[in-house]
Amino acid sequence: MSKSESQSHDESRSVAEKVSFLLSSVLLLAVLGGAVYLWVRDRNPDPPTLEVSSSLEQRQGKYYVPFTVVNQGSETAIMVQVIAELRINGELVEWGEQSIDFLSREEEVEGAFIFIRNPNAGQLSVRVASYTKP
Repeated sequence: MSKSESQSHDESRSVAEKVSFLLSSVLLLAVLGGAVYLWVRDRNPDPPTLEVSSSLEQRQGKYYVPFTVVNQGSETAIMVQVIAELRINGELVEWGEQSIDFLSREEEVEGAFIFIRNPNAGQLSVRVASYTKP
């Protein structure tokens, strides 16, 4: 191999090594940047945002109020307390309470309250009353 062929071979290898090094560096910086972003984002998480939706069904002479609780926040909530109250003519005539042990972010849990009186005869409210941060 002549001296000029050896220099050309070294130059092409050098270009390939430089391109590989550049791509590796960009990939490493992207991974590190993503890790730093997630670390900073998780330092200030949004508190749990618990949303309740419910409906009404009549079965065998009783009134079922199925509900769904969804945690829209980025933190987990534990000991979530859901309360349903039925008021007729301003008076509390029936109520119920349920606890959900654990509700992680973007998780949903379903349940139901059962009433003897028709909720359409008054005002029914289903709400989250409290939760605890783990």
